[in-house]
Amino acid sequence: MVRRIVQFINGHCSMSGEPIRVSRQLLSKARACVSDIASLSQKIPFFPVERVMDLGPVAFARVSASSRIGWAAIFLKAYALVARRHPVLRSWYVSGFMSHVATCSASVATLAVNRMENGEDRLWFARLEQPDQKSLLEIQAFITQCTTRPTEEFFKRQLQLEMLPRMLRRFILRWNMNSFSEKRATRIGTFSLSTLAGFNATNRLHPTICTTSLSYAPLDSDKRCIVTLLADHRILDGVLSARVLQELEEILCRDVVSELQCLSPDGDNTSTIRESP
Repeated sequence: MVRRIVQFINGHCSMSGEPIRVSRQLLSKARACVSDIASLSQKIPFFPVERVMDLGPVAFARVSASSRIGWAAIFLKAYALVARRHPVLRSWYVSGFMSHVATCSASVATLAVNRMENGEDRLWFARLEQPDQKSLLEIQAFITQCTTRPTEEFFKRQLQLEMLPRMLRRFILRWNMNSFSEKRATRIGTFSLSTLAGFNATNRLHPTICTTSLSYAPLDSDKRCIVTLLADHRILDGVLSARVLQELEEILCRDVVSELQCLSPDGDNTSTIRESP
């Protein structure tokens, strides 16, 4: 008995006498890429700001719409409209001998998408340019494509990045993060959206290399929702972040509700769907 206890303390076997074994395998290329992004995200001084929003009017208009519009499309459109007013939400920090702030003329949204690939849960990053200029139907069509189109076609650039050696992959990510080029926005995004609300959960803190990132919790019985904004403290402060969330709620309950009402059977549905990139 004493021997078995000593073996258990040393990690050789369990109390039942069964040997404890450890297996190991190389990290998949997909997980390695996510690991690189998470590692770079840790070096950014993010802070979370939360607001409890009353989204009852949005929920009612959404249910009344003749076409299904997901909450992800709704938040993408609304936040892009807020970013149109605030250039700081389209900016990013560029490190160097003398640090700079670069600002893009338009928003590019990065959407985290979960899909199964070869029996493995995969995280994909889809980018949508100028969501504020698109209708909710167009944004929803884009999100649908993210989850249905072949990954080798829709996420070709990400797959190419995953195939590179780790050091080269991290170099490219760092280079893009500290670039003044407009390609920085199209390759990384000006803001991101990540949510687990569809799984009745929330991911308040999540890795991102964008200046701001939005997430939202499931709506409660009173149609209230906790919305979290992760913000890079080098670019903006807490007061502005709180104001951004306030404006976001106002736009959701005004502009977005108005557009959703146009999609209802009694509304004037004049929106069209264009083929998303």
